Amino acid sequence: MNNTVELEYLIIGAGPAGLQLGYFLEKAKRNYLILEGGSKAGNFFSKFPRHKKLISINKVYTGYSDSEINLRWDWNSLLSDSEEMLLKNYSREYFPHTDDLVRYLEDFANHFNLKIKYNSQVVKIAKNDKFMVIDNTGQVYSASRLIVATGFSKPYIPEIPGMELAENYTDVSVDPEDFANQRVLILGKGNSGFETADNLVATASLIHIASPTPIEMAWKSKYVGHLRGVNNNFLDTYQLKSQNVVLDADVNKIEFKEGKYIVTFTYAHADGEVEKLLYDRVIVCTGFRFDDSIFDASCKPELTINDRYPNQTSEWESTNVKDLYFVGVLTHMRDYKKKQSGFIHGFRYNIRALSQILEYKYHHQEIPCNTINLTAENIVQSIIERVNKSSALWQQTGFLCDLVVINNEKKAKYYNDIPVDYVHDSELGQQEHYYIVTLEFGLDIIFASPDPFAVERIHKDDIEQASLSSGIHPIIRRFRGSELIAEHHIIEDIDSEWLEDVHINPLLEFFYCQLSKEISSLTVA
Repeated sequence: MNNTVELEYLIIGAGPAGLQLGYFLEKAKRNYLILEGGSKAGNFFSKFPRHKKLISINKVYTGYSDSEINLRWDWNSLLSDSEEMLLKNYSREYFPHTDDLVRYLEDFANHFNLKIKYNSQVVKIAKNDKFMVIDNTGQVYSASRLIVATGFSKPYIPEIPGMELAENYTDVSVDPEDFANQRVLILGKGNSGFETADNLVATASLIHIASPTPIEMAWKSKYVGHLRGVNNNFLDTYQLKSQNVVLDADVNKIEFKEGKYIVTFTYAHADGEVEKLLYDRVIVCTGFRFDDSIFDASCKPELTINDRYPNQTSEWESTNVKDLYFVGVLTHMRDYKKKQSGFIHGFRYNIRALSQILEYKYHHQEIPCNTINLTAENIVQSIIERVNKSSALWQQTGFLCDLVVINNEKKAKYYNDIPVDYVHDSELGQQEHYYIVTLEFGLDIIFASPDPFAVERIHKDDIEQASLSSGIHPIIRRFRGSELIAEHHIIEDIDSEWLEDVHINPLLEFFYCQLSKEISSLTVA
Protein backbone atom coordinates (compact mmCIF):
# COMPACT_ATOMS: atom_id res chain seq x y z
CA MET A 1 0.00 0.00 0.00
CA ASN A 2 1.33 3.43 -0.97
CA ASN A 3 1.96 5.93 1.80
CA THR A 4 -0.61 8.72 2.12
CA VAL A 5 0.52 11.99 0.51
CA GLU A 6 -0.03 14.90 2.93
CA LEU A 7 -0.84 18.29 1.39
CA GLU A 8 -2.06 21.77 2.26
CA TYR A 9 -3.83 22.12 -1.08
CA LEU A 10 -4.97 19.46 -3.52
CA ILE A 11 -6.26 20.62 -6.91
CA ILE A 12 -8.25 18.25 -9.10
CA GLY A 13 -7.78 19.05 -12.79
CA ALA A 14 -4.87 20.49 -14.80
CA GLY A 15 -6.93 22.55 -17.19
CA PRO A 16 -6.57 26.35 -17.40
CA ALA A 17 -8.12 26.89 -13.96
CA GLY A 18 -6.04 24.26 -12.17
CA LEU A 19 -2.86 25.59 -13.77
CA GLN A 20 -3.74 29.17 -12.89
CA LEU A 21 -4.27 28.38 -9.23
CA GLY A 22 -1.17 26.17 -9.27
CA TYR A 23 0.82 29.15 -10.54
CA PHE A 24 -0.23 31.31 -7.57
CA LEU A 25 0.29 28.53 -5.02
CA GLU A 26 3.75 27.87 -6.49
CA LYS A 27 4.61 31.57 -6.15
CA ALA A 28 3.41 31.51 -2.54
CA LYS A 29 5.56 28.40 -1.89
CA ARG A 30 2.60 26.40 -0.63
CA ASN A 31 2.45 22.61 -0.29
CA TYR A 32 0.15 21.66 -3.18
CA LEU A 33 -0.38 19.09 -5.90
CA ILE A 34 -2.52 19.01 -9.05
CA LEU A 35 -4.09 15.69 -10.05
CA GLU A 36 -4.88 15.28 -13.74
CA GLY A 37 -6.73 12.29 -15.11
CA GLY A 38 -5.31 12.73 -18.60
CA SER A 39 -1.78 12.47 -19.91
CA LYS A 40 -1.27 16.20 -20.40
CA ALA A 41 -2.44 19.62 -19.24
CA GLY A 42 -5.53 21.03 -20.92
CA ASN A 43 -6.73 17.58 -21.88
CA PHE A 44 -10.36 18.78 -22.24
CA PHE A 45 -9.39 20.98 -25.19
CA SER A 46 -8.01 17.99 -27.05
CA LYS A 47 -11.65 17.11 -27.74
CA PHE A 48 -13.73 20.25 -27.23
CA PRO A 49 -14.98 22.31 -28.94
CA ARG A 50 -15.68 19.42 -31.32
CA HIS A 51 -14.83 21.46 -34.42
CA LYS A 52 -11.48 22.58 -33.00
CA LYS A 53 -12.00 26.33 -33.22
CA LEU A 54 -12.00 28.50 -30.08
CA ILE A 55 -14.41 31.42 -29.90
CA SER A 56 -12.28 33.25 -27.33
CA ILE A 57 -10.43 36.02 -29.13
CA ASN A 58 -6.67 36.32 -29.51
CA LYS A 59 -6.10 39.90 -30.69
CA VAL A 60 -2.39 40.19 -31.38
CA TYR A 61 -2.37 43.82 -32.56
CA THR A 62 -4.17 46.30 -30.30
CA GLY A 63 -2.28 49.56 -30.77
CA TYR A 64 -1.07 49.35 -27.15
CA SER A 65 2.30 48.21 -25.82
CA ASP A 66 1.16 47.76 -22.21
CA SER A 67 0.80 44.05 -21.39
CA GLU A 68 -1.94 44.65 -18.82
CA ILE A 69 -4.12 46.59 -21.28
CA ASN A 70 -3.52 43.99 -23.98
CA LEU A 71 -5.09 41.31 -21.77
CA ARG A 72 -8.39 43.06 -22.43
CA TRP A 73 -8.32 41.47 -25.88
CA ASP A 74 -6.47 38.28 -25.04
CA TRP A 75 -9.10 35.86 -23.79
CA ASN A 76 -6.98 32.72 -23.60
CA SER A 77 -3.72 33.49 -21.79
CA LEU A 78 -3.28 32.75 -18.11
CA LEU A 79 -1.97 35.38 -15.71
CA SER A 80 1.75 35.27 -15.01
CA ASP A 81 4.84 37.46 -14.78
CA SER A 82 6.19 36.10 -18.08
CA GLU A 83 5.70 37.83 -21.44
CA GLU A 84 6.74 34.54 -23.00
CA MET A 85 3.70 32.73 -21.59
CA LEU A 86 1.03 34.42 -23.74
CA LEU A 87 -1.10 32.65 -26.32
CA LYS A 88 -0.15 35.14 -29.01
CA ASN A 89 3.26 33.46 -29.01
CA TYR A 90 1.55 30.21 -30.00
CA SER A 91 -1.05 31.43 -32.48
CA ARG A 92 -1.66 34.56 -34.54
CA GLU A 93 -5.22 33.49 -35.32
CA TYR A 94 -8.03 35.67 -33.98
CA PHE A 95 -9.94 32.49 -33.10
CA PRO A 96 -7.15 30.01 -32.38
CA HIS A 97 -7.17 26.27 -33.00
CA THR A 98 -7.66 24.18 -29.87
CA ASP A 99 -4.36 22.38 -30.48
CA ASP A 100 -2.52 25.68 -29.99
CA LEU A 101 -4.22 26.19 -26.63
CA VAL A 102 -3.31 22.66 -25.49
CA ARG A 103 0.32 23.23 -26.52
CA TYR A 104 0.32 26.55 -24.66
CA LEU A 105 -1.13 25.02 -21.48
CA GLU A 106 1.43 22.21 -21.51
CA ASP A 107 4.25 24.73 -21.85
CA PHE A 108 2.76 26.92 -19.10
CA ALA A 109 2.80 23.97 -16.69
CA ASN A 110 6.40 23.15 -17.59
CA HIS A 111 7.65 26.75 -17.65
CA PHE A 112 6.60 27.36 -14.05
CA ASN A 113 7.45 23.83 -12.83
CA LEU A 114 3.93 23.28 -11.54
CA LYS A 115 3.50 20.18 -9.39
CA ILE A 116 1.21 17.92 -11.44
CA LYS A 117 0.60 14.19 -11.34
CA TYR A 118 -0.78 12.99 -14.69
CA ASN A 119 -2.86 9.87 -15.41
CA SER A 120 -4.27 10.18 -11.93
CA GLN A 121 -8.05 9.86 -12.13
CA VAL A 122 -9.83 10.64 -8.86
CA VAL A 123 -12.32 7.91 -7.98
CA LYS A 124 -13.39 8.89 -4.44
CA ILE A 125 -13.41 11.92 -2.16
CA ALA A 126 -14.30 11.71 1.53
CA LYS A 127 -13.79 14.04 4.49
CA ASN A 128 -13.24 13.80 8.20
CA ASP A 129 -10.99 16.53 9.59
CA LYS A 130 -9.22 16.59 6.23
CA PHE A 131 -10.13 15.52 2.74
CA MET A 132 -9.17 12.00 1.72
CA VAL A 133 -8.82 11.58 -2.04
CA ILE A 134 -8.17 8.25 -3.75
CA ASP A 135 -7.06 7.97 -7.39
CA ASN A 136 -7.31 5.09 -9.88
CA THR A 137 -3.96 3.65 -8.78
CA GLY A 138 -5.09 3.37 -5.16
CA GLN A 139 -2.90 6.28 -4.04
CA VAL A 140 -4.39 8.17 -1.10
CA TYR A 141 -3.99 11.93 -0.64
CA SER A 142 -4.82 13.85 2.52
CA ALA A 143 -5.42 17.58 2.09
CA SER A 144 -6.46 20.40 4.39
CA ARG A 145 -8.12 22.15 1.47
CA LEU A 146 -9.51 20.73 -1.74
CA ILE A 147 -9.97 22.77 -4.91
CA VAL A 148 -12.04 21.31 -7.74
CA ALA A 149 -10.94 22.50 -11.20
CA THR A 150 -12.51 19.75 -13.26
CA GLY A 151 -14.88 21.94 -15.21
CA PHE A 152 -17.99 20.25 -16.54
CA SER A 153 -17.24 16.60 -17.09
CA LYS A 154 -20.76 15.28 -17.66
CA PRO A 155 -23.31 16.18 -20.37
CA TYR A 156 -26.45 17.96 -19.15
CA ILE A 157 -29.43 15.99 -20.45
CA PRO A 158 -32.91 17.50 -19.99
CA GLU A 159 -35.56 15.09 -18.76
CA ILE A 160 -37.49 14.47 -21.97
CA PRO A 161 -39.05 11.09 -22.79
CA GLY A 162 -36.99 9.38 -25.47
CA MET A 163 -33.94 11.64 -25.02
CA GLU A 164 -31.75 8.54 -24.73
CA LEU A 165 -32.50 7.75 -28.37
CA ALA A 166 -30.72 10.89 -29.59
CA GLU A 167 -27.02 11.44 -30.33
CA ASN A 168 -24.95 13.80 -28.19
CA TYR A 169 -22.62 16.66 -29.04
CA THR A 170 -19.84 14.91 -27.13
CA ASP A 171 -19.48 12.04 -29.61
CA VAL A 172 -21.59 12.70 -32.70
CA SER A 173 -19.74 12.64 -36.04
CA VAL A 174 -18.19 15.95 -37.15
CA ASP A 175 -17.94 14.83 -40.80
CA PRO A 176 -20.60 16.79 -42.72
CA GLU A 177 -20.83 14.04 -45.36
CA ASP A 178 -22.28 11.72 -42.72
CA PHE A 179 -25.37 13.95 -42.78
CA ALA A 180 -25.76 14.29 -46.56
CA ASN A 181 -29.38 14.93 -47.56
CA GLN A 182 -30.65 14.24 -44.04
CA ARG A 183 -33.20 16.08 -41.92
CA VAL A 184 -31.44 17.06 -38.67
CA LEU A 185 -32.85 18.35 -35.38
CA ILE A 186 -30.43 20.03 -32.97
CA LEU A 187 -31.63 20.51 -29.39
CA GLY A 188 -30.06 23.54 -27.73
CA LYS A 189 -29.47 27.13 -28.87
CA GLY A 190 -26.07 27.69 -27.29
CA ASN A 191 -22.78 28.01 -29.12
CA SER A 192 -22.30 24.23 -29.33
CA GLY A 193 -25.66 23.88 -31.06
CA PHE A 194 -24.93 26.56 -33.61
CA GLU A 195 -21.36 25.35 -34.04
CA THR A 196 -22.81 21.97 -34.96
CA ALA A 197 -25.44 23.48 -37.26
CA ASP A 198 -22.93 25.64 -39.14
CA ASN A 199 -20.86 22.54 -39.81
CA LEU A 200 -23.84 20.81 -41.46
CA VAL A 201 -25.37 23.64 -43.49
CA ALA A 202 -23.76 22.55 -46.76
CA THR A 203 -24.81 18.89 -46.56
CA ALA A 204 -27.98 18.43 -44.50
CA SER A 205 -31.23 18.78 -46.44
CA LEU A 206 -32.87 20.56 -43.51
CA ILE A 207 -31.77 21.67 -40.04
CA HIS A 208 -34.02 22.70 -37.16
CA ILE A 209 -32.60 24.15 -33.93
CA ALA A 210 -34.97 24.00 -30.99
CA SER A 211 -35.24 25.01 -27.34
CA PRO A 212 -38.02 26.44 -25.18
CA THR A 213 -36.57 29.97 -25.11
CA PRO A 214 -35.55 32.42 -27.85
CA ILE A 215 -31.96 32.99 -28.97
CA GLU A 216 -29.99 35.49 -26.92
CA MET A 217 -27.28 37.30 -28.83
CA ALA A 218 -24.01 38.14 -27.09
CA TRP A 219 -23.81 41.46 -28.92
CA LYS A 220 -26.90 42.65 -27.02
CA SER A 221 -26.51 40.92 -23.64
CA LYS A 222 -22.71 41.52 -23.44
CA TYR A 223 -22.46 37.97 -22.14
CA VAL A 224 -20.04 35.95 -24.27
CA GLY A 225 -21.77 32.67 -23.47
CA HIS A 226 -24.79 33.76 -25.49
CA LEU A 227 -24.78 33.20 -29.24
CA ARG A 228 -21.67 34.73 -30.78
CA GLY A 229 -21.37 36.18 -34.27
CA VAL A 230 -18.73 33.59 -35.15
CA ASN A 231 -21.36 30.86 -34.78
CA ASN A 232 -24.46 32.52 -36.20
CA ASN A 233 -24.12 31.96 -39.96
CA PHE A 234 -27.01 29.54 -39.57
CA LEU A 235 -29.34 32.45 -38.85
CA ASP A 236 -28.84 33.71 -42.41
CA THR A 237 -30.10 30.41 -43.77
CA TYR A 238 -33.17 30.67 -41.52
CA GLN A 239 -34.11 34.25 -42.29
CA LEU A 240 -33.34 33.92 -46.02
CA LYS A 241 -35.57 30.87 -46.62
CA SER A 242 -32.89 28.22 -47.04
CA GLN A 243 -34.88 25.34 -45.51
CA ASN A 244 -33.50 25.78 -42.01
CA VAL A 245 -35.61 26.86 -39.01
CA VAL A 246 -35.14 28.07 -35.44
CA LEU A 247 -37.92 26.75 -33.20
CA ASP A 248 -38.98 28.18 -29.85
CA ALA A 249 -40.70 25.07 -28.53
CA ASP A 250 -40.86 22.50 -25.78
CA VAL A 251 -39.93 19.00 -26.85
CA ASN A 252 -42.62 16.73 -25.40
CA LYS A 253 -41.37 13.38 -26.64
CA ILE A 254 -38.84 11.71 -28.96
CA GLU A 255 -39.70 8.42 -30.65
CA PHE A 256 -37.80 6.27 -33.14
CA LYS A 257 -39.85 4.20 -35.59
CA GLU A 258 -38.98 2.61 -38.92
CA GLY A 259 -35.62 4.39 -39.11
CA LYS A 260 -37.02 7.87 -38.41
CA TYR A 261 -37.22 10.09 -35.35
CA ILE A 262 -40.70 11.39 -34.53
CA VAL A 263 -40.46 14.48 -32.32
CA THR A 264 -43.49 16.09 -30.69
CA PHE A 265 -43.26 19.86 -30.11
CA THR A 266 -45.38 22.43 -28.32
CA TYR A 267 -44.64 25.80 -29.91
CA ALA A 268 -44.09 28.87 -27.73
CA HIS A 269 -45.41 31.44 -30.23
CA ALA A 270 -48.30 29.66 -31.92
CA ASP A 271 -51.11 29.60 -29.36
CA GLY A 272 -49.94 26.32 -27.89
CA GLU A 273 -49.89 24.45 -31.19
CA VAL A 274 -48.64 20.87 -30.92
CA GLU A 275 -46.97 19.23 -33.94
CA LYS A 276 -45.04 16.06 -34.78
CA LEU A 277 -42.06 16.35 -37.14
CA LEU A 278 -39.87 13.68 -38.73
CA TYR A 279 -36.05 13.67 -38.69
CA ASP A 280 -33.21 11.40 -39.73
CA ARG A 281 -30.95 12.56 -36.88
CA VAL A 282 -31.46 14.23 -33.50
CA ILE A 283 -28.41 15.76 -31.79
CA VAL A 284 -28.45 16.93 -28.18
CA CYS A 285 -26.39 20.11 -27.63
CA THR A 286 -27.72 21.17 -24.23
CA GLY A 287 -24.39 21.74 -22.51
CA PHE A 288 -22.59 20.15 -19.61
CA ARG A 289 -22.93 19.81 -15.84
CA PHE A 290 -20.78 19.24 -12.76
CA ASP A 291 -20.25 15.58 -11.89
CA ASP A 292 -20.50 15.06 -8.12
CA SER A 293 -20.39 11.25 -8.22
CA ILE A 294 -16.84 11.04 -6.81
CA PHE A 295 -17.90 12.68 -3.53
CA ASP A 296 -19.20 10.44 -0.80
CA ALA A 297 -21.90 11.50 1.67
CA SER A 298 -19.34 13.03 4.07
CA CYS A 299 -18.56 15.89 1.68
CA LYS A 300 -21.04 15.90 -1.19
CA PRO A 301 -21.45 19.55 -2.22
CA GLU A 302 -24.83 21.20 -2.49
CA LEU A 303 -25.86 21.79 -6.11
CA THR A 304 -27.80 24.62 -7.73
CA ILE A 305 -29.07 25.86 -11.13
CA ASN A 306 -30.80 22.63 -12.23
CA ASP A 307 -28.10 20.69 -10.34
CA ARG A 308 -25.53 21.80 -12.91
CA TYR A 309 -23.27 23.80 -10.56
CA PRO A 310 -21.94 23.38 -7.03
CA ASN A 311 -23.41 26.07 -4.80
CA GLN A 312 -20.75 28.54 -3.61
CA THR A 313 -20.13 31.50 -1.33
CA SER A 314 -18.54 34.74 -2.49
CA GLU A 315 -15.17 33.10 -1.67
CA TRP A 316 -15.97 30.26 -4.13
CA GLU A 317 -16.20 27.89 -1.16
CA SER A 318 -18.88 25.20 -1.03
CA THR A 319 -21.93 26.42 0.86
CA ASN A 320 -22.10 23.18 2.86
CA VAL A 321 -18.58 21.67 2.87
CA LYS A 322 -15.92 23.69 4.68
CA ASP A 323 -12.54 24.09 2.91
CA LEU A 324 -13.91 22.79 -0.41
CA TYR A 325 -13.35 25.37 -3.17
CA PHE A 326 -14.09 25.59 -6.87
CA VAL A 327 -12.22 27.34 -9.67
CA GLY A 328 -12.74 27.75 -13.40
CA VAL A 329 -16.05 27.33 -15.21
CA LEU A 330 -17.67 25.94 -12.04
CA THR A 331 -17.46 29.41 -10.47
CA HIS A 332 -19.87 30.69 -13.11
CA MET A 333 -22.58 29.86 -10.58
CA ARG A 334 -21.79 33.24 -8.98
CA ASP A 335 -22.52 35.25 -12.15
CA TYR A 336 -24.53 32.78 -14.23
CA LYS A 337 -25.18 34.03 -17.76
CA LYS A 338 -24.28 37.57 -16.73
CA LYS A 339 -20.49 37.92 -16.52
CA GLN A 340 -17.49 35.95 -17.72
CA SER A 341 -16.57 33.59 -14.86
CA GLY A 342 -17.30 30.62 -17.11
CA PHE A 343 -14.43 31.52 -19.42
CA ILE A 344 -10.65 31.84 -19.13
CA HIS A 345 -10.69 35.61 -19.55
CA GLY A 346 -12.99 35.89 -16.53
CA PHE A 347 -11.99 33.12 -14.16
CA ARG A 348 -8.26 33.81 -14.37
CA TYR A 349 -8.90 36.99 -12.35
CA ASN A 350 -11.27 35.20 -9.97
CA ILE A 351 -8.49 32.71 -9.25
CA ARG A 352 -6.00 35.47 -8.51
CA ALA A 353 -8.50 36.94 -6.06
CA LEU A 354 -9.10 33.51 -4.54
CA SER A 355 -5.37 32.99 -4.04
CA GLN A 356 -5.26 36.24 -2.06
CA ILE A 357 -8.32 35.22 -0.04
CA LEU A 358 -6.71 31.87 0.78
CA GLU A 359 -3.50 33.59 1.87
CA TYR A 360 -5.51 35.90 4.13
CA LYS A 361 -7.81 33.23 5.52
CA TYR A 362 -5.31 30.45 6.20
CA HIS A 363 -1.86 32.10 6.30
CA HIS A 364 -2.57 35.51 7.88
CA GLN A 365 -1.31 37.44 4.86
CA GLU A 366 -3.16 40.72 4.32
CA ILE A 367 -4.90 41.17 1.00
CA PRO A 368 -2.53 43.37 -1.05
CA CYS A 369 -3.29 47.07 -1.19
CA ASN A 370 -1.58 50.43 -1.66
CA THR A 371 -1.78 53.14 1.00
CA ILE A 372 -2.18 56.68 -0.32
CA ASN A 373 -2.49 60.07 1.34
CA LEU A 374 -6.11 61.08 1.73
CA THR A 375 -6.70 63.78 -0.86
CA ALA A 376 -9.24 63.94 -3.65
CA GLU A 377 -6.42 64.39 -6.14
CA ASN A 378 -4.59 61.23 -5.02
CA ILE A 379 -7.72 59.08 -5.09
CA VAL A 380 -8.78 60.38 -8.49
CA GLN A 381 -5.31 59.82 -9.92
CA SER A 382 -5.35 56.22 -8.69
CA ILE A 383 -8.82 55.55 -10.09
CA ILE A 384 -8.08 57.12 -13.48
CA GLU A 385 -4.88 55.08 -13.81
CA ARG A 386 -6.71 51.87 -12.99
CA VAL A 387 -9.83 52.26 -15.15
CA ASN A 388 -7.65 53.08 -18.13
CA LYS A 389 -5.39 50.07 -17.63
CA SER A 390 -6.99 47.23 -15.66
CA SER A 391 -7.91 44.15 -17.67
CA ALA A 392 -9.71 42.53 -14.71
CA LEU A 393 -12.24 45.35 -14.32
CA TRP A 394 -12.67 45.36 -18.11
CA GLN A 395 -13.32 41.64 -18.41
CA GLN A 396 -15.36 41.13 -15.25
CA THR A 397 -17.65 44.15 -15.54
CA GLY A 398 -19.51 44.84 -12.34
CA PHE A 399 -18.29 41.57 -10.80
CA LEU A 400 -14.76 42.59 -9.80
CA CYS A 401 -14.00 46.00 -8.36
CA ASP A 402 -11.30 48.22 -7.02
CA LEU A 403 -11.91 49.12 -3.38
CA VAL A 404 -10.92 52.38 -1.69
CA VAL A 405 -11.21 52.32 2.11
CA ILE A 406 -10.94 55.59 4.01
CA ASN A 407 -9.48 55.30 7.51
CA ASN A 408 -9.16 57.79 10.34
CA GLU A 409 -5.49 58.55 9.82
CA LYS A 410 -5.81 60.73 6.73
CA LYS A 411 -4.96 57.71 4.63
CA ALA A 412 -6.79 55.57 2.10
CA LYS A 413 -6.20 51.91 1.25
CA TYR A 414 -6.55 51.03 -2.43
CA TYR A 415 -7.29 47.37 -3.29
CA ASN A 416 -7.30 45.99 -6.84
CA ASP A 417 -9.63 43.45 -8.48
CA ILE A 418 -11.71 42.28 -5.51
CA PRO A 419 -15.05 40.46 -6.05
CA VAL A 420 -17.87 42.90 -5.32
CA ASP A 421 -19.86 40.24 -3.44
CA TYR A 422 -16.83 39.39 -1.30
CA VAL A 423 -16.47 43.02 -0.28
CA HIS A 424 -20.07 43.13 0.92
CA ASP A 425 -19.84 39.74 2.66
CA SER A 426 -16.52 40.31 4.42
CA GLU A 427 -15.14 42.73 6.98
CA LEU A 428 -14.04 44.95 4.11
CA GLY A 429 -17.68 45.87 3.60
CA GLN A 430 -18.19 46.74 7.27
CA GLN A 431 -16.17 49.94 6.95
CA GLU A 432 -17.84 53.28 7.62
CA HIS A 433 -16.48 54.94 4.50
CA TYR A 434 -15.42 53.12 1.35
CA TYR A 435 -15.77 53.25 -2.42
CA ILE A 436 -16.25 50.52 -5.00
CA VAL A 437 -14.93 51.21 -8.50
CA THR A 438 -16.23 49.14 -11.42
CA LEU A 439 -16.43 49.22 -15.19
CA GLU A 440 -19.97 48.55 -16.40
CA PHE A 441 -22.26 48.80 -19.41
CA GLY A 442 -25.56 50.66 -19.25
CA LEU A 443 -27.40 47.39 -19.70
CA ASP A 444 -30.84 48.80 -18.88
CA ILE A 445 -30.43 51.24 -21.75
CA ILE A 446 -29.12 48.58 -24.13
CA PHE A 447 -31.92 46.15 -23.25
CA ALA A 448 -34.54 48.86 -23.74
CA SER A 449 -33.36 49.51 -27.29
CA PRO A 450 -35.02 47.36 -29.98
CA ASP A 451 -31.77 47.31 -31.98
CA PRO A 452 -28.40 46.79 -30.22
CA PHE A 453 -26.69 48.47 -33.18
CA ALA A 454 -28.80 51.61 -32.91
CA VAL A 455 -28.70 52.44 -29.19
CA GLU A 456 -29.05 56.16 -28.54
CA ARG A 457 -25.87 57.61 -27.02
CA ILE A 458 -25.51 60.75 -24.97
CA HIS A 459 -23.17 63.49 -26.15
CA LYS A 460 -19.60 62.92 -24.99
CA ASP A 461 -19.59 66.25 -23.13
CA ASP A 462 -23.03 65.90 -21.49
CA ILE A 463 -21.64 65.13 -18.05
CA GLU A 464 -24.97 65.88 -16.34
CA GLN A 465 -26.33 62.72 -17.99
CA ALA A 466 -23.26 60.54 -17.55
CA SER A 467 -25.39 57.94 -15.73
CA LEU A 468 -27.20 57.36 -19.04
CA SER A 469 -24.01 56.08 -20.70
CA SER A 470 -24.81 52.84 -22.50
CA GLY A 471 -21.21 51.92 -23.34
CA ILE A 472 -18.69 50.56 -20.88
CA HIS A 473 -17.72 53.25 -18.38
CA PRO A 474 -16.41 53.63 -14.80
CA ILE A 475 -18.84 53.83 -11.88
CA ILE A 476 -17.76 54.88 -8.39
CA ARG A 477 -20.11 54.07 -5.51
CA ARG A 478 -19.66 55.20 -1.92
CA PHE A 479 -20.87 52.92 0.86
CA ARG A 480 -21.28 53.06 4.61
CA GLY A 481 -21.40 49.39 5.57
CA SER A 482 -24.04 47.94 3.26
CA GLU A 483 -25.72 51.29 2.65
CA LEU A 484 -25.16 53.04 -0.69
CA ILE A 485 -24.42 56.70 0.05
CA ALA A 486 -23.50 58.19 -3.33
CA GLU A 487 -22.81 57.19 -6.93
CA HIS A 488 -20.80 58.80 -9.72
CA HIS A 489 -20.58 57.80 -13.40
CA ILE A 490 -17.67 58.83 -15.60
CA ILE A 491 -19.16 59.50 -19.01
CA GLU A 492 -18.56 56.89 -21.70
CA ASP A 493 -15.84 57.35 -24.30
CA ILE A 494 -15.84 55.77 -27.74
CA ASP A 495 -12.20 54.66 -27.28
CA SER A 496 -12.77 53.70 -23.63
CA GLU A 497 -10.04 56.11 -22.56
CA TRP A 498 -11.05 58.33 -19.67
CA LEU A 499 -8.24 60.87 -19.70
CA GLU A 500 -9.86 64.18 -20.61
CA ASP A 501 -11.09 67.00 -18.39
CA VAL A 502 -14.68 65.90 -19.01
CA HIS A 503 -13.80 62.63 -17.28
CA ILE A 504 -11.47 63.84 -14.54
CA ASN A 505 -12.93 67.16 -13.32
CA PRO A 506 -16.40 65.84 -12.39
CA LEU A 507 -14.74 62.98 -10.52
CA LEU A 508 -12.60 65.46 -8.61
CA GLU A 509 -15.71 67.44 -7.67
CA PHE A 510 -17.38 64.23 -6.49
CA PHE A 511 -14.50 63.42 -4.16
CA TYR A 512 -14.13 67.01 -2.96
CA CYS A 513 -17.75 66.78 -1.87
CA GLN A 514 -17.54 63.28 -0.36
CA LEU A 515 -14.29 63.90 1.52
CA SER A 516 -14.88 67.46 2.72
CA LYS A 517 -16.67 66.63 5.98
CA GLU A 518 -14.31 63.76 6.83
CA ILE A 519 -11.20 65.81 6.18
CA SER A 520 -12.63 68.72 8.18
CA SER A 521 -13.40 66.49 11.15
CA LEU A 522 -9.94 64.92 11.01
CA THR A 523 -8.35 68.38 10.91
CA VAL A 524 -10.31 69.52 13.96
CA ALA A 525 -9.39 66.34 15.81
